[in-house]
Amino acid sequence: MPKPVYELKAQFFKTLGHPARIRILEVLAGGPRSVSELQPDVGIEASHLSQQLSILRKGGIVQADRQGSSMIYSVTDPQIFELLNVAKQIITTSLSGAGELLADLDSISYRAAAAAKKQQRGR
Repeated sequence: MPKPVYELKAQFFKTLGHPARIRILEVLAGGPRSVSELQPDVGIEASHLSQQLSILRKGGIVQADRQGSSMIYSVTDPQIFELLNVAKQIITTSLSGAGELLADLDSISYRAAAAAKKQQRGR
């Protein structure tokens, strides 16, 4: 019996669920790269990078093609970049709402502090 779609989706998002894997995909948005080209931009050790690339390959998110002695990595479906962009928009919206809330909280505490100082001067 095939897996339910929700389980496949959960596995897909689990594959994306590591900061290094997201960063790899962000770098691959600039085009296919070898491990040595990815490493400085991703900022992790080569062995760790290879592990993360392996997980992305097993999940079907990236593919590797041999060019000479190098493996060149690319995304299997460019729609992954649309997904990352949607995630960025959701996070931006969420953070902007939090920023407005924090600004409101800060202004309240500043008003309270100013009122307390004014009251102390009046004594």
